[in-house]
Amino acid sequence: MAKTVTLDGPTLAWARGQFARYYAETAVAPPHRFARREFAAFPFSTETLMRRHEAFRTVEEFRAWLPREVPRHVYYSTAYYRKPSEPTMAAKEWLGADLIFDLDSDHLRGAEHLDYAGQLARVKVKLRELVDDFLFGDFGIDPAYTSLVFSGGRGYHVHVRNEAFLRLTSPERRELVDYLVGSGFDPRDAVTASSAGGPSSWTPSDASPDETGVPGRGPGKVRQLAPADAPGWKGRTTRAVLDLLAHWEAIGVDETAKEIAALGMGPVRAKRLARMFVEEGGSRRVRTSLSLDVFDKDLPKEFWDAVLARAAIRVEGETDAPVTTDIHRLIRLPRSLHGGTGFRVLPLTRETLEAFDPFRDAPLPSLVEERQRVTFTTAVEYPFPEGVRGTPGASEELLTPTALFLVLRGEAELPPSPG
Repeated sequence: MAKTVTLDGPTLAWARGQFARYYAETAVAPPHRFARREFAAFPFSTETLMRRHEAFRTVEEFRAWLPREVPRHVYYSTAYYRKPSEPTMAAKEWLGADLIFDLDSDHLRGAEHLDYAGQLARVKVKLRELVDDFLFGDFGIDPAYTSLVFSGGRGYHVHVRNEAFLRLTSPERRELVDYLVGSGFDPRDAVTASSAGGPSSWTPSDASPDETGVPGRGPGKVRQLAPADAPGWKGRTTRAVLDLLAHWEAIGVDETAKEIAALGMGPVRAKRLARMFVEEGGSRRVRTSLSLDVFDKDLPKEFWDAVLARAAIRVEGETDAPVTTDIHRLIRLPRSLHGGTGFRVLPLTRETLEAFDPFRDAPLPSLVEERQRVTFTTAVEYPFPEGVRGTPGASEELLTPTALFLVLRGEAELPPSPG
């Protein structure tokens, strides 16, 4: 969980009041098999002390808990227990656990250079890849057993509830994560020797590698990338290589030479290769034939090593491994409020994900005329529908959910009370 901004005085009372009203007016649905789950929460008064081992036998008990406690953060166990309220894991008696994937902007390469809105947009792209390519694609998981959840903070959670995964151990779940991140996959395995007829005749080959580090030609053979629709990481690497080549065509020789040099080539050789790919049609020929033998001379081994390795990195599944492998994990409760943003933790489907906009859809429901004046403590700019931009020390009346978002992030505060 991200560091929670400490609130005090009137600001604490006001923020807690917004949460109290939400929980009083919203019948938050309990999760699947809730009576076998542990629940936990951080209260507003002691944000560093989690209250754990809560359990509920009825929907009424569960729904009474949130308005009574008004927690700042709410969690429930991905695991099912025979005795969820017991204070130790051994006493709880583990029965199984949902399979959970956590995509958080903290784990995305380059996310540190993006603002909050940019991070959320980037992680949404990664979520599509995780769900479509890996879970529904490679793993063959039925979408009916899968739910997507916006975390209310920096990313998304994917919940898989299926008997096939229920009793997987932590090491077994680790194997799934290893596959997602391509652990143990050599990107050169996406290159094979095939018949000269082209990509349509692709078959695996045991030809030994030649001086380029990829399978040798052999009699009547050419070295080819696996088909783009080949299953698993081979096809995924090919698609990334083709995207990279198309990218080089688009940016031209000079910029391509810089990128190739960054792969470890000397500047002279990088410029020559850039011309070969861009001006002499090499990229187009590779993309058309998938053959690595479209040039008069072999490309150096280090070039393909670097290109293929970069291709694998460009599509690497990025998920928080401890969340997936921890069979006792606590995860945010859907439709609860995130104490660092005031956003709702919203369940989504693969279909509703496309149009989902956190800044439009996740804030608290609010009447248009309900506003709150705040003073900005730092420069801010966010793509809320009303548009939010402020400088330190400036005051502005904002829609209450927007004001709550800024206050909880420590980027604004309530102005002093008059008198």
